[in-house]
Amino acid sequence: MALISAKTIVTSLCLFHITLAYFFYTNPDAIAEQAIVYVLGEAMGMPQTASFATPSATSSFLAVSLLLTGVSDLLTLSMPEEIWLLHHWSAQAPLRITLFSGLSLFAYLSSPSYGRAGPNRLSHPLTPPASFLAASAGATATGGDGLRNRVFFTFAFLEFISWLWVWATIKEEADRFVTRKRRRGSSSVAG
Repeated sequence: MALISAKTIVTSLCLFHITLAYFFYTNPDAIAEQAIVYVLGEAMGMPQTASFATPSATSSFLAVSLLLTGVSDLLTLSMPEEIWLLHHWSAQAPLRITLFSGLSLFAYLSSPSYGRAGPNRLSHPLTPPASFLAASAGATATGGDGLRNRVFFTFAFLEFISWLWVWATIKEEADRFVTRKRRRGSSSVAG
C-alpha cells in the first residue's frame, strides 16, 4: 500500500506547476536561486544562466505553459476514478517519464562541462572558466543552448523523479481498483 495516493501526488505536481508559473511570470530569478537548483547544478556540473535575472517574453511563455499544464492536469482528476486512474494517468505517466528522462539526459550530456570544447569533469579544478568562454565565443548558438543550464536540468530531473513515483503508485492503485471492481461484480452476480 502506497504511503501517499496517486491523486495526492498528481495534485501536488499540478500545484507545483502553477506555483512555478507564478514565479516565472513575476520573478524568475527566485527559481534560479533556489537551494535545490544550486545543489543539483553544482553536483552535475551544470552552468548557471543569466536568462532568469528578469522577467522576459520567454519566461512569460513558460509561465503560461506551466499554468495550462497545471490546470488541465488538475481537471483530469475531477473525472471518475476509473477514467483518470486506469486510462489517462496510466498512459501519461510513462510518456512523461520518457520525455523528462530524455530532457534531463540531453541537458546533462550536452552541457559544456561534460567535455565539449572546454574544461570537463576530469580537468584540473583550477582551470579558469574564462578559457572555456573564450573557446566557445566563436561557436554559433543552437536552439538547445537555452536548455543547457541548471534551472532546466533541475526541472526536468525533478519531473522525471516525480512521474516515476506517480507511475509506481498508479500501477499499485490500479491493481487494487480492478480487484475491488471484480469483487463488486462477482458479489452482485451471486446475489
